[in-house]
Amino acid sequence: MENFRNYETGDIALEDGVNVFIGENAQGKTNALEAIYFLAMGKSHRTAKDSECIRSTASRASIRGEITVKEHPHTLQIDITPNGKRASVNGVSQSKMTDFLGHFQVVLFAPEDLQLVKGSPGVRRRFIDMELGQTHPKYLYHLTQYNRVLQQRNTLLKQATVDWDYIGVFDEQLAEHGAEVTLRRHRFIEEMKKYASDIHEHIAHGRETLCIAYQPSIRTESDFTLETVTSLTSQYLRLLQTKRQQDFQTRHTTVGPHRDDMAFFIDDQSVQSFASQGQQRTVALAIRLAEIEFIHQEVGDYPVLLLDDVLSELDDQRQTNLIISMHDRVQTVITTTSLAPFHGMLEGQMRLFHVHSGIITG
Repeated sequence: MENFRNYETGDIALEDGVNVFIGENAQGKTNALEAIYFLAMGKSHRTAKDSECIRSTASRASIRGEITVKEHPHTLQIDITPNGKRASVNGVSQSKMTDFLGHFQVVLFAPEDLQLVKGSPGVRRRFIDMELGQTHPKYLYHLTQYNRVLQQRNTLLKQATVDWDYIGVFDEQLAEHGAEVTLRRHRFIEEMKKYASDIHEHIAHGRETLCIAYQPSIRTESDFTLETVTSLTSQYLRLLQTKRQQDFQTRHTTVGPHRDDMAFFIDDQSVQSFASQGQQRTVALAIRLAEIEFIHQEVGDYPVLLLDDVLSELDDQRQTNLIISMHDRVQTVITTTSLAPFHGMLEGQMRLFHVHSGIITG
């Protein structure tokens, strides 16, 4: 990487197993992890403004990585400028970021993961979108198109008078793309339920049962598993037409995937409303670990696991052990200020990098 955050330059050769970045706070550990995440996701997990990732004394930043997925090597590169970013795969420029995504998968654990459970529905929608974006490029296409049409429809609804025939054109497009997004989200959560439930049972010593529920904006006429894109499109279209007057009064579209949510339950009790913070943290951990298995199922290879200063957040040593025990299957990158969480574990089995003032040694 070049001129990324506080790094003028930085070259990192990661081992297949566990890689630990150790250093005091504000030295650049998380910045190095952020660069890896950026190369996979095409954006930062810490800011919505790409330009904030450029070193203060530079005009541009660059991240380049050589990765191997299913024994196929790829060279990925992203150049960041104040005016935007450019991405390439094996030296070939990608016209859209959606073409770049999916070549490299990561799962990130960070202290703010608790917001997956406690945060707003928008946080959970972004979680779903990020995971499906890594594994199903077609999903990203439909989501992008849906959001574009939604913005256009909402703009029309804010006018003093509305041409309902014109609105009807947008209704058809919203229904088509919305059906694709909704069905893919439903299938994703059904898969995640299986993995997360088993993982949570393991973490909780079998004392609690976790259930995840998809809460789409639309209520279908039959079981979701029986729906097709065609049938769900028709239902969306009818609902959009029924809601037109309400939408005009509120000046925005009141039904669709942009209003979806997902809920978590422990023994039929809402985690958001009734669970302790320890229980909520365990649910968030189970969800992240389930992500790893889901990506492996969909892609055929494990993602890189990124742990940003989270081992000290886990109040149960068994939970820390659970994550670290994955090193035999999953390449892992950990940031930490202390090696205490590794006491008695992974001795001689991890690659150690020291980080100080934007310089990595190790």
